[in-house]
Amino acid sequence: MSDMTGSGRIWLALDVDSRAAAEAIMADLPGHHDFKVGMQLFFRLGPDIVRRWIGDGQRIFLDLKLYDIPHTVGEAVRAVDALGVELLTIHVSGGAAMLSAAREAARSTRLIGVTVLTSADPDTLRTVGLFEPLPTVVGRLTRLAESAGLDGVVVSGEEVGAVAGTWPGSRRVVPGIRFGAAPPNDQARVIAPGEARRRGTTDLVVGRAVTAAPNRRAAYQQLWALWEEGDSIYGGRNA
Repeated sequence: MSDMTGSGRIWLALDVDSRAAAEAIMADLPGHHDFKVGMQLFFRLGPDIVRRWIGDGQRIFLDLKLYDIPHTVGEAVRAVDALGVELLTIHVSGGAAMLSAAREAARSTRLIGVTVLTSADPDTLRTVGLFEPLPTVVGRLTRLAESAGLDGVVVSGEEVGAVAGTWPGSRRVVPGIRFGAAPPNDQARVIAPGEARRRGTTDLVVGRAVTAAPNRRAAYQQLWALWEEGDSIYGGRNA
């Protein structure tokens, strides 16, 4: 098994409740080293386990979706940066001042702006007072992320092509990946791996479709086969 280097990555989401469950996934897929740690696991285990996994050679995408006043977010980014994580998410809707504070605090960690959650649909936006079409909202937030100096954005597969066309140098992180018989669960906007790559995804986030599969290794190999079906300018795989 192997994982992609350079601009293309597949991040396996460790959306589990314990260190044992997370490390069981790692043990089942020993050649994979790119893992996403979200709020569910981080709030249970804290930063020390992230630091340990990085020391063991894992690359960590810390998906905390930071959103607070600029000073607080800046200090949080500074603390995360010291851990050595590769990617960190922050909400673009926090505004220019918050994004600027985050950018100033980051040294080696790449900042990825969350635009509209993939669980959201037009009805979701209307309930919070946003009546523009969903792609318009994503586009506006993407432009704000770019102007603030972030490294990329989280978008769904429905919007990633537009982002690739307007911000070609960005990291374009796409969750909501489904293939085979995997159900959509709480995702409203989903896409298959190969199609996500064809549309310009640089970083794929995959969770339950692999980690909750009856046979993780088989699901992982299927994921790679589907991902590699997509045309891409990015490099090959590296053991």
